[in-house]
Amino acid sequence: MFDGFTLETIKLPEVSLRVRHGGSGPPLLLLHGHPRTHTTWHRVAPLLARRFTVVCPDLRGFGQSSKPPAPDDHEWSSKRAKARDCVDLMRHLGYSAFHLAGHDRGSYTAFRTAMDHPARVMKLAALDGVPILNALERCDARFAARWWHWFFYAQHDKPEQAILADPDAWYGGSPEAMGADNYADYRAAIHDPATVRGMLGDYRAGLYVDPLHDLDDQEAGRRLRCPVHVVWSRKDDLEELYGDLLALWQPWVKLPVTGAGIDCGHHMAEEAPEALAVELEAFFMRAPE
Repeated sequence: MFDGFTLETIKLPEVSLRVRHGGSGPPLLLLHGHPRTHTTWHRVAPLLARRFTVVCPDLRGFGQSSKPPAPDDHEWSSKRAKARDCVDLMRHLGYSAFHLAGHDRGSYTAFRTAMDHPARVMKLAALDGVPILNALERCDARFAARWWHWFFYAQHDKPEQAILADPDAWYGGSPEAMGADNYADYRAAIHDPATVRGMLGDYRAGLYVDPLHDLDDQEAGRRLRCPVHVVWSRKDDLEELYGDLLALWQPWVKLPVTGAGIDCGHHMAEEAPEALAVELEAFFMRAPE
């Protein structure tokens, strides 16, 4: 995986992150979702590295990055804390500003990074995600039936017990679909109790801390200043649950929001890497209007 990329563990002010980076050109930070690690980008990152310096970390709590000191430390697992990591990481690598794309849970950290650090994020791509506050405000029986795991994962202790009883059965995946090395890395993560706890911390913060940060921004009238591009999987349920995704995102963004759907399932970086790379490259290389 990741031919020509450097793999290292970087110590930052608050945490240590496992990071892979390579390529040349403008800096582009890619944030994975749950229950993946940075290796989910292994088919996309080399394509983007032809035009960008691509940086792929394991988010705090995930993969081989630092784990939370306590399962109920929601601030430690908050998207605001992870946003600080993003800025610190890119500064460590020599970049004061950067492009940013986040998938699934990573899209929430990407959103918070652009909101809290507007001078740092040049453009933002949100992949298969909507702001957490919108998701919770629109929660109904259909949402709860489809995304029940949001609420189960936020419970104390029980989800760890359920997942670790048989991680492979719980999460699924295969080397054929994911790629052998990516699957091995992912499987090591889901079998590690500390990593499972760290991943669940992302959901706990997502119910108890992150929505409050979104609400503060909404009430203060703060909006994202950078261009925002929304990409969704047409074979997933985001459109079905939320309808017009660009209209949902627009109140959070000063500039007109752009976006497109990709004909694949949820894990777009693994299922449709070429289409996703084309979509991201076109957005991040596009001159400002």
